[in-house]
Amino acid sequence: MLIKIHPVTPSERLIIKTADILKNEGTAVFPTDTVYGLGCDSTKPKAIEKVAKIKGVRIEKANFSFIFHDLSHLSDYTKPISNTVFKLMKHYLPGPFTFILEANSNIPKLFRSKKKTIGIRIPDNNIIREIVKKLGNPVLTTSIHDEDEILDYTTDPELIYEHYMNQVDIVIDGGYGHNQPSTVIDCSGDEPVLIRQGLGVLD
Repeated sequence: MLIKIHPVTPSERLIIKTADILKNEGTAVFPTDTVYGLGCDSTKPKAIEKVAKIKGVRIEKANFSFIFHDLSHLSDYTKPISNTVFKLMKHYLPGPFTFILEANSNIPKLFRSKKKTIGIRIPDNNIIREIVKKLGNPVLTTSIHDEDEILDYTTDPELIYEHYMNQVDIVIDGGYGHNQPSTVIDCSGDEPVLIRQGLGVLD
């Protein structure tokens, strides 16, 4: 199913429709403030398995991130963070960044592994943040890569739909995406470390 949602003023009816699909162990492709993402409700193990299968990775080896609506649910998934890290995240989020934090005991259960870190995203994109808000849980996400040797990421939602229409339950057309991923900052150690330079630029 392909649906168009306005990126600035998303339709509440379509947001609810998408959240209901995810609540029922569905999978979705959606826009973010960087590249399009593939994901599901982070509390649904069967849906996580589906995402891993589509991505062609084993769950215990996967580097999935979690999209939050805001920072209020951090402690449900992470160990306590320092004021410095919290201020850093508050400064750059919502935005095109992924922050890697120490995971608490809830994460290994989801991934059936001894996973010690978690990637946190709060994209500056009304569509996915409203879906997460309506869902009430973070959305597990992974970037959609292109099979083209030159382009890393597909930016055209209609081409994305052609590729994924038989693999996911819903594809959201929120306009053209970027072809640069998020900037990754590892905050799981003593000092924040830039792991990948993406669309987000540090001051």
